[in-house]
Amino acid sequence: MEINVNDAILKESTNGSNHSTNDSTSKDEKVLSLNDLLKIKSQKKFLEKLQSKNVSTKKISKILEYESELEKLQIELVKLQRWVQETKQRVAIVFEGRDAAGKGGAIRRFIEHMNPRALRVVALPKPTEEEKGQWYFQRYAKQLPNEGEIVFFDRSWYNRAVVEPVMGFCTKKQYKRFLRQVPEFEHMLYEDGITLIKFWFSISKDEQLKRFESRKVNPLKQWKLSPIDQKAQEMWDKYTHYKELMFSRTHTTFSPWIIVRANTKKTARLESIRYVLSRVDYEGKDEAVTCLIPDPNTIQRFHRSAINLD
Repeated sequence: MEINVNDAILKESTNGSNHSTNDSTSKDEKVLSLNDLLKIKSQKKFLEKLQSKNVSTKKISKILEYESELEKLQIELVKLQRWVQETKQRVAIVFEGRDAAGKGGAIRRFIEHMNPRALRVVALPKPTEEEKGQWYFQRYAKQLPNEGEIVFFDRSWYNRAVVEPVMGFCTKKQYKRFLRQVPEFEHMLYEDGITLIKFWFSISKDEQLKRFESRKVNPLKQWKLSPIDQKAQEMWDKYTHYKELMFSRTHTTFSPWIIVRANTKKTARLESIRYVLSRVDYEGKDEAVTCLIPDPNTIQRFHRSAINLD
């Protein structure tokens, strides 16, 4: 059995010199046999073997570093979840942002190795006719964490802050009522002891377009495209207007907005996990083998003078 390094490992690097048909290195020299792989005992040896085959290892090294750091942070998440269970804490983490900002991918990395019996991912569909006649927060209140549970909201009650007014899914009266009520709603959660973390994943207009185009040609991601996504680019400025209003009216000391610069998905995932870990004093935190302080170039608390978000 043989593995072609270019095909199996470097297929994402379509612009790299390693894919050139004029590469002076012969094809056979860039092949790893099963015997080669079985002899590799560490990442360092793996990279050395690739170098011996005249393969650029820069991209592969970055992937290995990312996977290694992600594993360390996920170990801390398992410790955090165990502490939440044992001490009967309630944690709600809200993921908001423009379409294709990477919210779902980040949530998947959060929960990958956590106990599924002590967490929930909430991604509610559009409200039913019955729900439309209820208090707006009612269906979200039902999804709040129980004792010993972490709940991840893939979009939340903040649909009414941005998506609904942009798309005309709510009236001006409903929108204004929401802005008045949401700080009071979140203050009640705070007073009742729920830990609420609100993330806004921020991407540029060009990056959003790039991700939409990727979804169109990827059969595994085409389900992510929706009619709302189709309008995201043409209504970019309108989204920006309502997003800024949301920040100005709903960013509070007890429930602040945390901005994640998410043009680079892997960095956004690592640093958002790091932020959550930094927020909670769980048992065993002092034994972490990696830094738990988020990078301020990626994670920042919203402030009134912030500019150039999205």
